[in-house]
Amino acid sequence: MKSFPVSLLILALATATAFAYDPSPLQDICVAINDPKSAVFVNGEFCKDPKQANADDFTFMGFRNPGNTANPLGSKVTPATVNEFPGLNTLGISAARIDFAPGGLNPPHTHPRGTEVLVVIEGTLLVGFVTSNQLNNTLFTKVLYKGDVFVFPIGLIHFQLNTGKTPALAFAGLSSQNPGVITIANSVFGAKPPISADVLTKAFQVDKKTIDYLQAQFWYDNN
Repeated sequence: MKSFPVSLLILALATATAFAYDPSPLQDICVAINDPKSAVFVNGEFCKDPKQANADDFTFMGFRNPGNTANPLGSKVTPATVNEFPGLNTLGISAARIDFAPGGLNPPHTHPRGTEVLVVIEGTLLVGFVTSNQLNNTLFTKVLYKGDVFVFPIGLIHFQLNTGKTPALAFAGLSSQNPGVITIANSVFGAKPPISADVLTKAFQVDKKTIDYLQAQFWYDNN
């Protein structure tokens, strides 16, 4: 009996690894439980009987009107994820409308489960994203005008700022029915219960007075 070539064994293992993976979760946490009566769904929503579906299930009208930008950030995100648009369930896509007052900001945030493609409809936006530590936290930034398109890779911190003197409007498509949003300032300084000041003073290399001040602020959520 001939021995199995090591090179073929390595290739077989590599191929198996390439096709064996866990599906991306569509929620933040999912704790295992043995009692099925206490269990909830994972990765989506319960499905309506297809025979009972209708055109309204696949229609979203939430983008018709401008979002209210009268807030501290001067921006408003109107999401169309599976939570607002049931017809997206299992389709792996979602969208958002983003309205900006002059000088309005969609602050640094991430989408842990989706890549974002942004198109500017009106106005001028300064946009950018920051790469991971592996790539030395490099900033990629660009000024976008009407009709321009920019992509923010999945999981990377990114932002949009209206640098014009008039309102701006953009639409985004995302590669998940529930991409999630983590606004950096809200998560770090507005966590409940708060992150220990000992952690944050060391992490940001500032004194406790500064951390206390930041944690005392109202961190507005524009979503």
